[in-house]
Amino acid sequence: MSVRELYVKGARVWIPDPDQVWRCAELTKDYKNNIVAVVYDDAQGVERTEDLVVKNDEELPPLRNPDILIGENDLTSLSYLHEPAVLYNLQVRFCNQNAIYTYCGIVLVAINPYDEMPIYGPDTISAYRGHSMGDLDPHIFAVAEEAFTQMERENKDQSIIVSGESGAGKTVSAKYAMRYFATISGSDSETQIEKKILASNPIMEAIGNAKTTRNDNSSRFGKYIELDFTPSYSIMGANMRTYLLEKSRVVFQAPDERNYHIFYQLCSAAEQGKLPHLKLRKPMRFHYLNQGLQEGPMVASKPRKGHQDNFHYLKQGSSPHIDGVDDAEDFIETCKAFSLLGINEGMQEQIFRILAGILHLGNVVLEEGNGDSSAISTGDKSLKTVSELLGIDLEDIRKWLCNRKIVSGREVFTKPMTLTEAVFSRDALSKHIYAKLFDWIVTQINKCFAAKAKPYRFIGVLDIYGFETFEINSFEQFCINYANEKLQQQFNQHVFKLEQEEYVKEQIEWEFINFYDNQPCIDLIESKLGILDLLDEECRMPRGSDQSWVEKLYDKCKKWEHFSKPRLSNTSFLIAHFADKVGYECAGFLEKNRDTVSEEQINILKSSQIALVHSLFTEKEKGAPPTKVKVLPTGSKSKQMKKTVGSQFRDSLNLLMMTLNSTTPHYVRCIKPNDEKMAFTFDPTRAIQQLRACGVLETVRISAAGYPSRWTYNEFFCRYRVLCNSKDIKRNDMRLTCEKIIGNMINDEDKFKFGRTKIFFRAGQVAYMEKLRADRLSACGVMIQKHVRMFLHRNRYRTMRKAAVTIQKYTRGLKARRHVHHIRRTAAAIKIQAAIRGWVKRVQYKRLVYTVTQLQAHARGAWAREKYQHMRRVRAAIIIQKNVRMWQAVYHYKMAMRGMITLQGLVRCFLAKKQLKKLKIEARSVEHQRKLNKGLENKIISLQQKLTEAKLEVGNVKTYKEEIVTLKEQLSEMKGVETQLKNSSNRVSELEAMVAKLTQEVEAERGEKMDVLSEKERAEKENRELVEKLNAENAKLTEELMNAKKEEAKKEGEELLKRKYEAEKQQMIMEYSEEKSSYQRLLKEFNRLEQKNEQLEEQMAKMTGGNSHKRTASNVSNLSGASDAPTELVRDDASEFNSIIVDDDVGYGSVRSRASEASDNSRNLESIDWGSPQKGDTSEIRIPVPEKLQELEMENAKLKDDLNRLRKSIADSEPQNNRIQEFMKQFEALQDELERRREECIQLRTVLANRAHDLRSLTQSSYGKDVDIVNEDGELAIAYQTQKQVNRQLEDELKSEKQRHREAETEYKSELDRLRRDNDRQQKLLAQNLTKGGGSQPETLLQSEIMRLTSENLLAVNIRPLQPPQNLQGQVDNLTEQLKKYKRSLKAYAKKIKESGGTGSKRSSTHGSPYGGDPPDLLDVAATTEGEAMPVIRKKERDYMGMFEYDRREEMQIIRVLIYELKPRVAVTFLPGLPAYILFMCIRHTDHINDDEKVRSLLNNIVNGVKRVIKKRHEDLDSTVLWLSNTLRLLHNLKQYSGDKAFQAENTVKQNEQSLKNFDLSEYRQVLSDIAVWIYNGVIKLMEEKVQPLIVPSILEHEAIAGLSGNKPGGMRGRAGSVARELESPVEPQKALDLLLKEMTQFYRTLAMFGTDPELITQVFRQIFYFICAGSLNNLLLRKDMCHWSKGMQIRYNLSHLEQWTRDMRLHEAGVTDTLAPIIQAAQLLQARKTDDDVNSICDMCDKLSVSQIIKILNLYTPADEFEERVPISFIHKIQNKLQERAEGEQAQATLLMNTKFAFPVRFPFNPSSIHLEDIELPESLNLVMLKKV
Repeated sequence: MSVRELYVKGARVWIPDPDQVWRCAELTKDYKNNIVAVVYDDAQGVERTEDLVVKNDEELPPLRNPDILIGENDLTSLSYLHEPAVLYNLQVRFCNQNAIYTYCGIVLVAINPYDEMPIYGPDTISAYRGHSMGDLDPHIFAVAEEAFTQMERENKDQSIIVSGESGAGKTVSAKYAMRYFATISGSDSETQIEKKILASNPIMEAIGNAKTTRNDNSSRFGKYIELDFTPSYSIMGANMRTYLLEKSRVVFQAPDERNYHIFYQLCSAAEQGKLPHLKLRKPMRFHYLNQGLQEGPMVASKPRKGHQDNFHYLKQGSSPHIDGVDDAEDFIETCKAFSLLGINEGMQEQIFRILAGILHLGNVVLEEGNGDSSAISTGDKSLKTVSELLGIDLEDIRKWLCNRKIVSGREVFTKPMTLTEAVFSRDALSKHIYAKLFDWIVTQINKCFAAKAKPYRFIGVLDIYGFETFEINSFEQFCINYANEKLQQQFNQHVFKLEQEEYVKEQIEWEFINFYDNQPCIDLIESKLGILDLLDEECRMPRGSDQSWVEKLYDKCKKWEHFSKPRLSNTSFLIAHFADKVGYECAGFLEKNRDTVSEEQINILKSSQIALVHSLFTEKEKGAPPTKVKVLPTGSKSKQMKKTVGSQFRDSLNLLMMTLNSTTPHYVRCIKPNDEKMAFTFDPTRAIQQLRACGVLETVRISAAGYPSRWTYNEFFCRYRVLCNSKDIKRNDMRLTCEKIIGNMINDEDKFKFGRTKIFFRAGQVAYMEKLRADRLSACGVMIQKHVRMFLHRNRYRTMRKAAVTIQKYTRGLKARRHVHHIRRTAAAIKIQAAIRGWVKRVQYKRLVYTVTQLQAHARGAWAREKYQHMRRVRAAIIIQKNVRMWQAVYHYKMAMRGMITLQGLVRCFLAKKQLKKLKIEARSVEHQRKLNKGLENKIISLQQKLTEAKLEVGNVKTYKEEIVTLKEQLSEMKGVETQLKNSSNRVSELEAMVAKLTQEVEAERGEKMDVLSEKERAEKENRELVEKLNAENAKLTEELMNAKKEEAKKEGEELLKRKYEAEKQQMIMEYSEEKSSYQRLLKEFNRLEQKNEQLEEQMAKMTGGNSHKRTASNVSNLSGASDAPTELVRDDASEFNSIIVDDDVGYGSVRSRASEASDNSRNLESIDWGSPQKGDTSEIRIPVPEKLQELEMENAKLKDDLNRLRKSIADSEPQNNRIQEFMKQFEALQDELERRREECIQLRTVLANRAHDLRSLTQSSYGKDVDIVNEDGELAIAYQTQKQVNRQLEDELKSEKQRHREAETEYKSELDRLRRDNDRQQKLLAQNLTKGGGSQPETLLQSEIMRLTSENLLAVNIRPLQPPQNLQGQVDNLTEQLKKYKRSLKAYAKKIKESGGTGSKRSSTHGSPYGGDPPDLLDVAATTEGEAMPVIRKKERDYMGMFEYDRREEMQIIRVLIYELKPRVAVTFLPGLPAYILFMCIRHTDHINDDEKVRSLLNNIVNGVKRVIKKRHEDLDSTVLWLSNTLRLLHNLKQYSGDKAFQAENTVKQNEQSLKNFDLSEYRQVLSDIAVWIYNGVIKLMEEKVQPLIVPSILEHEAIAGLSGNKPGGMRGRAGSVARELESPVEPQKALDLLLKEMTQFYRTLAMFGTDPELITQVFRQIFYFICAGSLNNLLLRKDMCHWSKGMQIRYNLSHLEQWTRDMRLHEAGVTDTLAPIIQAAQLLQARKTDDDVNSICDMCDKLSVSQIIKILNLYTPADEFEERVPISFIHKIQNKLQERAEGEQAQATLLMNTKFAFPVRFPFNPSSIHLEDIELPESLNLVMLKKV
């Protein structure tokens, strides 16, 4: 693929633009002949076209990336990697998506938003913890996490280099990075070093930051902070290094700038009455008072107390305030930070004194003295304040501020300084004091940070100034740019190294990549005879100056390519830096490099009475060259010179580079989007300057020079598998498959390389492949649409054809029937039709004649009028033509005559004149001849003759003259005529033109009239034909209408009759069906009542204990089988038997039973009429009437409930009567038999329905479709009436039978009550005799009593023998044997369970079981009656009080056994909460004996033991759940037996009697509640730790719908773009959801297994589901690759599994899934339509999401493919405006991430126990022999 193939019509490119740097354009035609034709919109939105001429292909405009790649997280993922693509991608992310962070390979580009962003909270830190750098959206926390992880994994020091120009946000980025380290690492020491590190930020910002024109909080120094870590990677200390403090700001600020913040904070504190001793009050007039803010030189206004405008050093910038900054509050925060770092208030007071002294020193007024001297007034209060605050001598400081010492040999001179020198000396002293104080504070901070032990590893954070260039650049800018040159060199080398390492790692061939090397520029600055070397040399010269130094630069440095001299300046020089060419003014370089301060002034400060001032100038700096005072330039040469500022900076910079080279660097490049500090406003011009300066474009260039686009083989195959054939796919060899795909697409092998795990592509290849993929998908879409449309149309055609055939069929049938009906009625209707038709025809004829007559009249009138008008127009035209032609002929004749006369006159005049001239000539010739020939007579004669002739001629001449006069008159007349003729000629031409035009119009009108006439004739002809046609159609339609009306009337009559017939028929059928159904229901009701009667008789027989007869199994089936009671009522009681033994079916309820087993039912079945119902009524036979059936079932269930309550009341009232209990067991078995009979009834009902269906089929087969012939003679109506009578009789009989059974039931109930009373009386007598009597007397008495009761029962049965007693007794014996068999099988099953592992046994979930309950389908139901580990209920020998007695000396042994040594696998075999019951019974004993010491000791040991166990086993979920359950059970027991009425509502009388009598343990209840909360939080934490690694893979990454979402091109920072974490074992997304559900199920089983309260289980899972929701939503909000439609569908599908799980666990009703609402709504938002019409619906749908979350998701939303549209910015703005209407006071609306640490308030609802304490037995496995039950 060549480059020219991409530049085709429609291709989008970037063209240079002076305003926007780059502008988007589109090619209007293919590129050829070195001309690129583009169209674009200018700044005003006007479309323009332009032809760009390029010399070669390399100058072609850059291509734009596909829309699918716009807004990517990583710039290196762009297919076309160049400057406009980088700039546009950053602009889209910043302006449209509000994303301030973007990756560019290994660099994080951070754009200052100039607004608060809710993305730095603890939740965000937690979200980025543990994720690789490319997993989530770009963030400063991701870089910090990458550095921290590499330090842990590689055991190597790290560094984060934050750079950018002033106002770009470097300090904030560095601060957030350190906050991240301090938050995630923690500290081993008690000094909380991480808090101190964060506390150092306010101090350093106060003393080192200031407001500039570009930034309100600009760092005016560079700093490198090393965070030291222990071997366990917790922060143990820190160290800070500073670079090049801008000291000149102390004494000078540019317009709109401020001094350092600390000065303004002091002034604000003074305004509030603080720090009065600093004397920040100023007198009314000062020398510098009116500079800066004030306009006049002297203002008589009184200065405000402590105001910053009173100080010369604070008001020069004319900007003392910063919007949104409260200096007073910042001062308080600074003081707190000082205190936290160990700087006490006394030391703070000294710091503030020095700072205030600097301010007052700036207000010292220096005046000119005599000559070149200067002086300070003795009344200068500022100087006095300076001396007091700094503790120095007033006179000394006054003297040496205006003088200097000169040493010449052995003599010392004092020389006055000029005013300018004095001012410079004063400012130098101020700068020096501030610099010393700054260094001292940094030293103190480092001392506070210092660790006692040697640090193991460190992470350095470098916050350093970016490349700077201003209109006037001085020494500070030179040093800053020098540092950036060094850092850029290190950055280029590191980027190049990583790029080459990636190629080597993937084992691909690569060529050396050329990159910009700025080593020559660095050599120009720091090499021998370089700029710094020449500057130091000039500083050592006695009379060195800036001018001489710059001249040396011109001479020595001209050999360097990066150095040049400006054309129009001799005081500046140019250096070509890597970012731009910068011009530096030499003024001030020497003084700033020397940094000189008078030695005498330093000595004065050394003698200060203030300890801090004294120490600042006496102690030597450690770790740096000794600082010695340098005298002024006129001093002695013998003084030792200190190192210059440039030399110190070069050494510290080299040390910094050594440190950075020894670490693994991470880069953050901060960009300032605009100079106006406007929020989310992007200036492309400013941005591109910074991108070029900070090295981002160099990274792009290096990446683009190689293979910037990289794919793994699986990702490439998933994305581009549509471009290959199925035969080319090799699932086991993805590389081979990818090679085939690429081989078919790209022919040039240099455009791609196959690595070991990845495919590398050149720039632009991914865009080309995306184009091919889009074309293929479009073609596939068209193909699918074609076939789908074909399928739809074919189905539609088939459906229409089928419908048409059906309609035709029924229509033809209807027509045939109508035809027959018509034939029968035709004869009667002929006469009516004849009369009506005649009348209709006459009416039609009259109407037609009238219509035709009217039409002809109007048509003929119109035609006549039209013809008349035409004739008039023709006549008028002829007259006009005649007159015009006549006028033209006359006019032409007159003109011709006039012209001819004129012409004749002119000709004649001309001839006359000619003749006259000729005569005159002849006359003259005669006279001449006469003179010459006087003597010639002959000639005279001849002349006389001639004279006579001449006379005659003269007469003629006179006549001619008269004619000439006449001709002249005629000539004048002809001239007038000629003039008139000329005018007439013009008029004639105009008239001719007009006549020609009129002639043409007349001809045109004549043609139009002819056309109109022909058209009229044709229209009249068509009209006549149309009228005739309409008349014919009208007649035809009228005839058809009459026929249709007749047929319709006939049809309506037939339909009416048919409907009446069908209605009567259906009514009869329905009545018959209802009667039949009611008859069957009555039969069922009869059988049910009969069965109930039998049951009551059985109960009576069992109560009497009759045993004289046996019963066989065949007779048992005589029970009724028509019960419709729900099966659950019986299965709950007998399911444990049915689940074990199913082989002992003796034929109950089976259709295969013998005929004798259904004898009663057979009679009922034979009495049913099996007649077939009417057509369409078969469903009523198959399905019984639901209303009556439901009423009967409800009544039956009610009766059974009454019977069960009766049975339970008997069992509860007689707990000691074993015979009654045996009766109840037998009754339950009978209930099982009843269920079998019910199944028999269902089967019989099925047989009934089948038989009815067969009968119906037989009828249809016999009579075909004419089933109605069966009722042809009305026999069905007769049978129906007969059946109604029979049903009424049966119903009356049933009512009487039902009444009789009700009376019998009443008698049975009264008999049962009597028997119960007798039984109670006999039991009391037996108990008294048993307790009083001894020996064999009780047994004799018991036997006699039993015989008496037996005889009485038998007598009662014989009195009312409704059912043979021998049958009942036989059934009881049979069921007893069956019960024994079940018990034997159950014992064998329990033994097998015990052998396989007794811990797996689970309890039944019935209400009466003392072992709690488990939900169905989770715990196996198995009733175990025996077992050593199970609490057994032995036969009571006496009544127990429900307490355990123990010796106090054995107390710790009891605690050890029940708490310390109790294992969860052993406790699960006990009664849930058994340890709590045992401990409470011990507490009851201490209450019983009223031993307060014993109860206090026991409770304290219990509390301490539980705490100790939980602390020891806090990572074991089973142990924590075990003691959570037991702690709550003990708490509930203390409440239940406390004696409070609020807790006794559900207690029995016995339980109320067992309440505590002597102690009030409410305080211990609170203690236990607190412990339970603590354990609960531990359980939640354990569960969250297990669930946390599964949340993202299961909820977000799990793709159950394979192939729905496709991967987009990724860059160097794609998912897991950094080095893989070897210590982690990530969960496969495809298995994660199953693992999560498995974990949740295991949690539920554990909680249920240990008997946790259901309410508490609900709270646990509510908290867990909230954690799942928060984790998944937070991750979604930080992952752009997840925000698309298909992923929303996947997420919603995954969440549906959790919802289904809650339904399976029966937790959905408790609102557990409500906590998933935010993530569910987020998934719905991804799937929802995003048009302007959906704004309101989306806002209503996302009520659980905050405003920032909704906007974030919409900003992150990216189409997964080019066929999906992006979310318009206008739509996001509408959503945002709509959401602003929500309550502004809701704090949740301002948060972006959900709080993963949030915990719902836990509640422990009171849950009383139904277990009797006296029934509790100690398991033998506990070996608690020291406890004695009392």
